[in-house]
This record gives sequence, structure tokens and C-alpha cells, in this order.
Amino acid sequence: MDQTEAMELALVEAARAIEHDDVPIGAVLLDPEGSVVAADHNRREELADVTAHAEMLVLSARSREVGDWRLGGHMLVVTLEPCAMCAMAAVWARIDTIVFGAADPKAGAVMSLYNVPQDERLNHRCEVVGGVEGAASAALLGGFFTARR
Repeated sequence: MDQTEAMELALVEAARAIEHDDVPIGAVLLDPEGSVVAADHNRREELADVTAHAEMLVLSARSREVGDWRLGGHMLVVTLEPCAMCAMAAVWARIDTIVFGAADPKAGAVMSLYNVPQDERLNHRCEVVGGVEGAASAALLGGFFTARR
């Protein structure tokens, strides 16, 4: 599966978050062969858990499945640029590539405010690809926030 196809699945996940009043962010995790091994969306409101970001949920699900926190070779695809927590979790998990849709100028930690995944002071670095289906991701988020105001 390529990055665009994976992002389309992440967008479907993101839309599911709206059902429980969570910010529509979705994530998909691909294994080294390019198969989807985890998919989820933000569940902070649903679970009353500040860490229940889409990225954290897919990383945790896959780690439990394989019985290892090391996820080398995997690709994390997420509709919004990951925050510092999620970016660092991807680094700790040894994710190879982070692909995101829309940039996050307020909290983005892979390009906008910080570049955690490529910080040379860390013991692992992730490749970063931004802007994949970025307009669709931004439109979904914009619609959500417009409806709430």
C-alpha cells in the first residue's frame, strides 16, 4: 500500500472520531511489507485519556500484538502532523517513516514547531513526509472546528 492509499484510510478513521466528539485525527500503521497492521482515531474524549491520540493508539496496539515496543520497518501515517508526545513515541518505537497530511502550526513536532523525529541528538531518527492529502486533512479538521463554533 502506498502513502496516499494509507492516508485515505487514515482519513476514514479520522471521520470516526467525530462520532464521539473527538478531534478528527486518524492514524494507520503499515508493517515493513506495506500492509495495514493497526488503524485508529483520536479517542481522548471517549476514553477521558489525554494520551489517547490516534498515533499512540496504533503504536500501542501493534506493540501489544507483536510483543515488542520496537517497531522498526513500520510506517506511521497520520492525518495531522504529530505533537511532541506522538513524535517522540514514534522515535522510541524506532518507526522508519512518519507520513502526515496537514501541518499543525500550533503543536506540530515533526516540522512546524519542532523536528523531534530527525533530531540528531536522539538515538533514532525517522524519515518524515508531510503534506500527503494535506488539503483533505485540513478540510476535515476545519469543518469540525467550524461546526463547534
